[in-house]
Amino acid sequence: MRKTCLDMVHRLAKKDERVVFIGSDLSPGLLAGMKAEMPERHYMEGVTEANVIGMAAGMAMDGFIPFVNTIATFITRRCYEQVALDLCLHDLPVRLIGNGGGLVYAPLGPTHLAVEDIAIMRALPNMTVTAVSDADEMVRLMEASLDWPHPIYIRLGKGGDPIISRPGNGFEIGRGIVAREATSSDPVVLISTGVMTARALEAADILAKDGIDAEVLHFHTLKPIDRDLIVERAPRARCLCVVEEHSLIGGLGSAVLDALVNAGQCRLPPIRRLGIPDRFVDSYGGQDDLLARFGLQPPQIAATIAKSIAERRVARA
Repeated sequence: MRKTCLDMVHRLAKKDERVVFIGSDLSPGLLAGMKAEMPERHYMEGVTEANVIGMAAGMAMDGFIPFVNTIATFITRRCYEQVALDLCLHDLPVRLIGNGGGLVYAPLGPTHLAVEDIAIMRALPNMTVTAVSDADEMVRLMEASLDWPHPIYIRLGKGGDPIISRPGNGFEIGRGIVAREATSSDPVVLISTGVMTARALEAADILAKDGIDAEVLHFHTLKPIDRDLIVERAPRARCLCVVEEHSLIGGLGSAVLDALVNAGQCRLPPIRRLGIPDRFVDSYGGQDDLLARFGLQPPQIAATIAKSIAERRVARA
């Protein structure tokens, strides 16, 4: 996913002279082809995230479209004031590419785990927040980003994620996608974003084997979120389950509940929110290890939903 994203910066730069790349202390050989072909639009700065954001803001004010890339925790937390005041206050078309959203950098511990990035980016006026499911969908996002008039935060997975998106679903910033249709009138509805959509689809397959119908809604854009899709699908759910590789505070689950409440929904289905609890992650390992610790692997997701349904049956009996 990361390679595809950065290759797309080069591809976009070939067809649009406004596109520039700014990296912060990344590999010297990153986008070497772009650097050789258009050195005046390729910049590799040091560990100076606040300065990089100001630099990108100035370029955007001069008519450029800067794509800024570094580790997700650094491009969100470390320079948050500059993102807020230099980019969002002036509503500038800068694209912030955050490497390793969620638990990707699990071996490096809590300093590198971007599990609150969606929450803090969502809180900024004018900021668009995205997390695509795979490399193919990244291509579609990058193409759509070229003429988007607002700043964008692009959350990256680690790469090598399975391709589950389909061109036939189309792509539009701010529009959700039905990744799996239900066959019944009262299905389980799983809502997910980013690489968790692949896991939600696997969980839906497991549930289907147990006779539980499930549909999966994928939100590659968390802000602005597709309120219409949520309001259309949520009320008929026998159980609504939001699955995210993010803190339970301020992420996709919060965005979904905001959408339902703001739409004036009178009937809410039973809702489960699966994500990272409100504490710093205190263990190390791989991304999959930590996802398993927090109950976010497909068999765990399916088991949690099945248990919720069974408990509801008992409560109503």
